This record gives sequence, C-alpha cells and structure tokens, in this order.
Amino acid sequence: MKYDGRFGQYGGYYVPEVLIPALEELEEAFFKYYKDEQFSNELNDLYKHYAGRPTSLYYAKQLSEYVGFKVYLKREDLCHGGAHKVNNTLGQGLLARYMGKKKIIAETGAGQHGLATAMIGALFGMEIKIFMGVTDIERQSVNVHKMKLCGAEVVGCEGGTGTLKDAINDALRYWTAHVQDTFYVFGSACGPHPYPTIVKHFQSPIGTEARQQCLEQTGKLPDMVVACVGGGSNAIGIFSGFVDDKDVKLVGVEAGGEGVEKGKHAATIVAGKVGVLHGSRSYLLQDENGQVMETESVSAGLDYSAVGPEHCYLKDIGRAEYVAANDEDVLDAFELLTKKEGIIPALESSHGLAYLVSLKGKLDSETIVVVNLSGRGDKDVSIVEKHRPV
Repeated sequence: MKYDGRFGQYGGYYVPEVLIPALEELEEAFFKYYKDEQFSNELNDLYKHYAGRPTSLYYAKQLSEYVGFKVYLKREDLCHGGAHKVNNTLGQGLLARYMGKKKIIAETGAGQHGLATAMIGALFGMEIKIFMGVTDIERQSVNVHKMKLCGAEVVGCEGGTGTLKDAINDALRYWTAHVQDTFYVFGSACGPHPYPTIVKHFQSPIGTEARQQCLEQTGKLPDMVVACVGGGSNAIGIFSGFVDDKDVKLVGVEAGGEGVEKGKHAATIVAGKVGVLHGSRSYLLQDENGQVMETESVSAGLDYSAVGPEHCYLKDIGRAEYVAANDEDVLDAFELLTKKEGIIPALESSHGLAYLVSLKGKLDSETIVVVNLSGRGDKDVSIVEKHRPV
C-alpha cells in the first residue's frame, strides 16, 4: 500500500492476505484517476445529467418557525434513486469500468446503496450482486424489488441479526473468492483503506455545494451543520465542505434505538469502544469480552456496529460532536417535517431532524443550521405506519 489510510489511530486495513492485492489495485486506480481530467469530466457529467446535481439548499420556513431558528435542508433526497448513495456508486462504478471490471457487488442495509449500485450496474452494463440481511430484506422490500428490476441478484444474509453488519461479512467473503473480475462497491466511509478515502471523495460534492449555496443565500457560513451517522458517508460528505471552518459546529447524529440505557441502539461513537471490524479500526459496539454487539434501530440504514474512522478522529480531536437520537424522537421528526414542509424524509435523515427539534427554543433566532437530508422516506412509510398508524 502507498498509504496506510490512517485518521489518527483509526482506519488502516485489517484484512485477509488474499485481499491485499485487490486493495492495492483499488488504491492505485483511485489515485491514478480521481484527478484525471477525462475521468473527472465524465463523472461530473453523470452527476449533473444522471444524478441531478447540484441538489438544492432549501430554506424550511415552516420548520424554522417551529424550532425558532433558521433551518436549511441540503436536499440529497432529490438525487436520482432517492438518496446521496448515487454520488458514491457513480464514482466507484466509473472507477470499476476504468479498471476493466465486469462484475460489481455491494452490501446494503436500508437498500439505498444496494439500489444505487444496481442502477449503476444497469447503466454500465455490469453483472450485479447485492448482499442484504434477511431482516432488512423484509423491512425494505420496496427497494429489494427495485434492485431486481435493475437486473441485480439480491443475496439474503441470514447470519447474526440479518442486518448491515452481516451483509458486509458475506460481501467480503464473496469478494475474497472473486477478486480477479469483481469490484466491491463499498457503501459507506468505513471498511479497509482505501474505501473511507474513496467514499469521502465521491460524497464531497454535498459539502462543496452546501458551503457555496449557504454563502449565496445567506451571505455567510452556517453556524451548525447536522447529519445522521451510521457508517458515516453522508455526514463525512457534507462535513468535508466545512471541516476547515472552525466556527461552524459539526454534529453527527447516531441511532439511539430504544435507548443506550436499554442496550438496544446503534450509537457506536457515543457508546462504543475502540476495536476492529470489517477491516478498519474504529469505535464499535462490543461487550466486555470484545465481541461485537447486536444493534437495533428503527432505521435499517443506521443499524451498524461500527463507524467510519474519520468520524472517530473528528470526535477525538473535538472537531465534531456526536449524539444519539432515540426511535420515538426520530418518528416524531419524520412526521414533523412531512406535516410542516410536505417533505417525507428517510428515517436515517430523521435522526438529524430529531436532534434539530431537541434544540427548539435553545438557539438565537438568527442561528443558521444546515441539515443534510440524506434521503427520502418512501422506503420507510410502511415502517412508520407500523409504529404510528395514521
């Protein structure tokens, strides 16, 4: 490896020896092409004409009046496919094509990354295999059907809790046996190097756009930027545009599930300890014996036991703050935005909104808060209905 992929003590690549050549090949290709003019022009064209970038920065007037300060939503829910995930899959899919790969695989939790990968596989004419926990397949059946419509094979993963962690386990096992012709499109800013760096780069347009849009619309930078955090790709994408602006507070909101005190949560940075999972050193949820703990969240996309290494580093140096939002508050926030603005947010994004609501009456009325609305909530309506019948 040319780089060690470290963010302080976090990151690295803790993988079977058989995967080292594949990661080295990936690292070499990424650093060869990501600044290449032809690659960049082709990717930017896809961002504009396929994904629908730039996405808008929307002043949520009714929500702002409710919480008592100015709220702007970065509308990643308007991306093709309904979430920010397409930014990363377009980048990695194009990289796979430049590398001459014919097959792509991916893991998925809420199904948004799986769908985005399936869309790109169809776009580029590649064979697609998506690994997804059986629990998530059941609660995200709409996205599963969409993946299949794009020509993807969806592989149910029955191990553990049948959620994102188990899908990653199976995807890594499959990749280990098929490294020659298969590109693993990793979905979040975690996993072994170089994936955290790759995913951050392909998600960085969120932050670049949001920074410029906020300056254009308000004449200044926001006071705070808020994003939900599971593995951490949407958050690191928007944080990247503001991390050097020390006066902008960065807040990542994890899944509190039924609550940390009940032990049913996925608040990895808030409640985790340093360890290694899926090829990377980071905070993760583990018991006193170092075994990875089961997670629980109303949101399939945040139901993960680890988190991206750069988020761990940002926490340790005090550049970003990380909090947890419980399921009930998340469901309240889901309903609130829908009723106030006519925008149905993903349950993942609703974690950021729940934190926003917790600040009601606590901030000056001129405070500007940008929330990354990472995805739309069509996929989650049936889940919400089970918890909150209309």
